[in-house]
Amino acid sequence: MSNNIDVFISSQSFQEEELREKTVVVIDVLRASSTMVTALDNNAKGVIPVADMDDASKISQNLNSPNFLLSGEKNGVKIEGYDLGNSPLDYTSDVVKDKTIILNTTNGTKAIKRASLAKEVVIGSFLNLRTVVDYLQKVESEIVLVCAGWHDRLALEDLLCAGNIIYELTGGSLSSTAQDGAKVAFGLYEKFGDDIEGTIKSSNYAVRLKDIVSEEDLLYCCQRNIMQVLPAMNEGIISDIHGKKE
Repeated sequence: MSNNIDVFISSQSFQEEELREKTVVVIDVLRASSTMVTALDNNAKGVIPVADMDDASKISQNLNSPNFLLSGEKNGVKIEGYDLGNSPLDYTSDVVKDKTIILNTTNGTKAIKRASLAKEVVIGSFLNLRTVVDYLQKVESEIVLVCAGWHDRLALEDLLCAGNIIYELTGGSLSSTAQDGAKVAFGLYEKFGDDIEGTIKSSNYAVRLKDIVSEEDLLYCCQRNIMQVLPAMNEGIISDIHGKKE
């Protein structure tokens, strides 16, 4: 299994063609992945990821319906005029139930758009980690974990989550012939997996955005296996396929 898993550390660390015919898990722990998982767990109808504000504006203008919410952030800050930012705590059931969310974020949604040639794209986070692992155990194609990163650079929290997924998939024993990216992520999780909260709170991203992103947000995103949601892309819309696709 581990020979068929690779890890890319940011949305710019691969050529789009490299993902063709592969199962891709996009990971943006802080916070796009955690937000999408939370929204779908709270019965949002779906999420439309967009790469930038222009795309978001075009889609929202064409739809202009109370059943859609325009959401997202730029460098951690809610975009002016949007219904919601990128805090998963804002995506409560009374806000998002039966709504489709147009989501535009600095890193996460760009990574999703760059994975468009993949055989399938699912969204991973600590919140739904076990559900993602259970799904990947049934997959026959090669698996690529795409960490969203931060402005094309490595983000510790994403790589840590990727390592946790690989650790669970391999039963904690990684082959010596595993891909280098898988080895790095696995090793990071082995070193820091016992203190995910502390590790993420001291990460560059958390320190950089400490005055923008609440500690409550950070702690929320560090929780493991609290949601049985499997967000997957289908014709441009991410929806929950847990229990619907075998």
